[in-house]
Amino acid sequence: MDPALRKRLTLVACILGSTVVFVDTTVVNVALPALSEDFGASLAEQQWVVEAYLLTLGALILIGGSLADLFGRRRVFTAGLAAFGVTSLLCAVAPSVGLLVAARALQGVAGALLVPASLAIIRSTFPEAERGAAVGSWTAWTGIGIVIGPLLGGLLVDLVSWRLVFALNLPLVVVTIALVGRCVEESRDAEASGRVDVSGALLGAAALGGIVVALLEQPTRGFDAPAVWMPLAGGTLAAVGFIVRERTAAAPMLPLSLFRERDFSAANLATLAVYAALGGVSFFSTLFIQQVAGYSAFEAGAAFMPITLLLFLLSRRFGALADRLGPRLMMAAGPLVAAGGSLLLLRVGSDAPYAETVLPAVVVFGLGLAMTVAPLTATVLNSVPERRAGVASGVNNAVARIAGLVAIAAVGAVVAGAFGADLDERLAGARLTAGQEERVAEARESPLASAREGDLPELIDAAVEGYRAGMLACALLLVAGAAISALGVRSRRGAIA
Repeated sequence: MDPALRKRLTLVACILGSTVVFVDTTVVNVALPALSEDFGASLAEQQWVVEAYLLTLGALILIGGSLADLFGRRRVFTAGLAAFGVTSLLCAVAPSVGLLVAARALQGVAGALLVPASLAIIRSTFPEAERGAAVGSWTAWTGIGIVIGPLLGGLLVDLVSWRLVFALNLPLVVVTIALVGRCVEESRDAEASGRVDVSGALLGAAALGGIVVALLEQPTRGFDAPAVWMPLAGGTLAAVGFIVRERTAAAPMLPLSLFRERDFSAANLATLAVYAALGGVSFFSTLFIQQVAGYSAFEAGAAFMPITLLLFLLSRRFGALADRLGPRLMMAAGPLVAAGGSLLLLRVGSDAPYAETVLPAVVVFGLGLAMTVAPLTATVLNSVPERRAGVASGVNNAVARIAGLVAIAAVGAVVAGAFGADLDERLAGARLTAGQEERVAEARESPLASAREGDLPELIDAAVEGYRAGMLACALLLVAGAAISALGVRSRRGAIA
């Protein structure tokens, strides 16, 4: 096969494989109201449908990067694709919300094999001079999948069933496996030790799981409840154990020595802030415009289409520009622009007219993302030697997934807290019937739940205030990402050999 054609097809395979993973971080959002209606799920259960996937994906993606470097990136990539297809089918046929959450957790395990292997394959396939543009293309097309997924998923939810949202993955997986077998060349880290840090993976999963459980339960139970402080304490202890383990292990899952490189550390801190904001905006905006503003699932998916266009048109250009000028400028300016988009979402109310309120915010937010993501990813890959590409991409993707995981729980606590405080203020001194008191209690567990006929107007007003508090929190995260990039990333070009 012609080398240039092989490189192009390899990039296509990496894009398709990563797309199925990233799509399933967002496409489920438009299906949450429908599956909630089927299963009678609360806000916490809706969050767990998303969080179970992000938890295993974030906790194990470092292991995925290590396995790719050790056993071969093509081999691990192919295994991840096959497993993702099987677990997607399990999600599609789940008979209860509990089993759906379990299947989503298994789906995240499969995704943890896919993403770091795909970026490591790109790193080993493309020379330094072409890498920024290749990463920009990967970013653009996976970004398109992230937004087109909810659009198509919303259409399927409205016309058929939320279950087809998961079944959509199957044909894409089959095509990608065939493409990988034909064009992707095997690569691995010749200096890999041959050992996998299972203890580190378990400690990392326990740390994330404990902290996320505490954040999800705190809004309704309070920090003094055993169901909150016990998992929080356990997660904190596991996090300390994880750091100790990674400092002393002969073959650590997370080589802490990578963080001695300034660009690597700064880029991952910026990733934490930017992707936390992205996760919060995506999850809560999709819920709000459906359940409070009354958008259909398809309309909610279509509402964010401008982000697709901006990522498609601009990500490769910004990636190439970062190759020429250095990444710091765009990594600092991009999150500030996206923060402006998040602040514009504060104008969205219970009616949420699209052209006047949602569209301007989405456009500004998408422009900021397009400026940021490709330079950020390229900075991570260029800050480490080629042989560490798998683990480096695994670290960065773990940070991105963990950011979304924690943000949905933490921003959810902000939303629930603001909702409760505003509702208490509005209802102070009001005399409620027994039925109204019961409805208010239900609303506290699901602050952004769909309005019902005869609902108190105070519930809708409080939901708007809760949503706006969440979007303000996301804007502050983006400002933090900009500051980290401006102060921490060196404005230089090139990679470590």
